[in-house]
Amino acid sequence: MPAIQRRTLVNVRPRPGDLLIVDRAASVQFAGERALRLRVVSVCDRPTYDGWIWLTGYVLGRRDEAVARREIFVQLAGLRPAPARPPGSTVSAAMARRAAGRVGAPTAVPAGSRGRRR
Repeated sequence: MPAIQRRTLVNVRPRPGDLLIVDRAASVQFAGERALRLRVVSVCDRPTYDGWIWLTGYVLGRRDEAVARREIFVQLAGLRPAPARPPGSTVSAAMARRAAGRVGAPTAVPAGSRGRRR
């Protein structure tokens, strides 16, 4: 018997805050390199074809940062939840310190030095 890749599919309507994998199973436009991770912001209530749904959300990059806001039309049966990443696995320690303001904070420019060339 051939090995079948098991996929956990979303069988309920997504809710705001859900993190989903959107790939070819959801719509052919997301095949291959066009697959994306989407953090759902809203789910449209307008009627559509049976089994299809409009979602609005943010496409997440490699470091879980929002890179684009998208509204997509996908098959509900093709959506799957994105695996949770362990805390700290997406942001380096240096980036976390910078975000906290400990490193790379802007410094004050000494009075009288603005506009001078050195």
